[in-house]
Amino acid sequence: MNAPEQEVEPRRTRVIRIEIAPWTIFSLVLVIAGMWIFMRLLPVVLVLVGALMIVGSLSPAVDWLEQRGVRRDAGIAIAFTVLFVSATLLFVLTIPELVSQVKDLIGLEPALRERLAVWLARYPLTVDLADTMRNMHYDALIKSSAASVLTFFTLVVESVAYGFGAIFLALYMMLDRDRLRGALFAIVPRTHHIRLSRILVNLNTIVGGYIRGQAITCGLMFAFMFILLTACRIPNAMVIAVFGGLADILPYIGIFLTMAPAVAAALPFGAVIVTVVFLLMLAYEEFESRVLVPIVYGRAMRLPSSVVLFSLIAGATLFGIIGALLALPVAATILMLIDKLRVELPGETEQAVDTEMRKKDASGELEYVRRTEGMPAEEASAIAVEMSGVRKTAEDKPED
Repeated sequence: MNAPEQEVEPRRTRVIRIEIAPWTIFSLVLVIAGMWIFMRLLPVVLVLVGALMIVGSLSPAVDWLEQRGVRRDAGIAIAFTVLFVSATLLFVLTIPELVSQVKDLIGLEPALRERLAVWLARYPLTVDLADTMRNMHYDALIKSSAASVLTFFTLVVESVAYGFGAIFLALYMMLDRDRLRGALFAIVPRTHHIRLSRILVNLNTIVGGYIRGQAITCGLMFAFMFILLTACRIPNAMVIAVFGGLADILPYIGIFLTMAPAVAAALPFGAVIVTVVFLLMLAYEEFESRVLVPIVYGRAMRLPSSVVLFSLIAGATLFGIIGALLALPVAATILMLIDKLRVELPGETEQAVDTEMRKKDASGELEYVRRTEGMPAEEASAIAVEMSGVRKTAEDKPED
């Protein structure tokens, strides 16, 4: 007899079903829409950021005047008047001379190029470079420049308009400080007001310190380069010094953008002048990075070198020059938020000092809720900022 045939069970197909929750889809759409709106409104965002930087820069001056009996609106008027007069004097005293030196530099360009080519021809390694400089033509550059004049003019007009918009927005923000701060605190639970006020106080320190530091370091770089080049009798010193002062904004990169034009301008005047300019510029760059920057910026911008470099690259890649300028305060703000919000990082364990700080946070929040019970948000916000300012002063004092 034949063995009974065994029944073969049909092979079951395993079905994997992926279900995406409606809330996940909604969140993704919301993030994409937010990014699209942000990119479309980028000029408006930059105007707001510029206004916040102006507010952060002028607020200490206004507070200083208030402490000496000057009314707040009068202090704001004085601060903005000094800012406007200083900017006007700077433009009036430098722009005409700057334009004149640029014209002279353009007129002297063939002679300077020939002198540089002669200097390069002295050395075997740079003979080919000297020939290239002698045979350089500007026809394509002139055509390209003529085609982009209108675009450049439009960009300048837009930048000036956005700049004035940021100034007026900063003025209104300072005049309406209490109402704006009250509106912000009104939408945040009262138990979080102390933490919010600490963020605002530290943000004001970061932004104000960054702007004031940039103004001081760039101004000193301009003055040093102008005096050095003038003493060495190098022509068009103001143009080179203005460029160097503006380039000094960028850390790490600025050293090349400041030293290269100064040394290049000194090349036609002999090896002694070149050596003097190079060594003095290098010495000042070292003095600025090791002595001047820590004094000027203080604790506001103490960032690791790796964070500074990564922030510059990311900011420049995303938003160009403006992104590079804003990269450092944004990086400092992110690190400050991690610290003040007590964010627990994955690879870190809570230390005793962190536990103590959490206890102080809880104690401060309870005291604030007790002191502001029944108060409107506008009055309560002033108390929260005052308490946070006192605590920040106490925390910073031992480290000074």
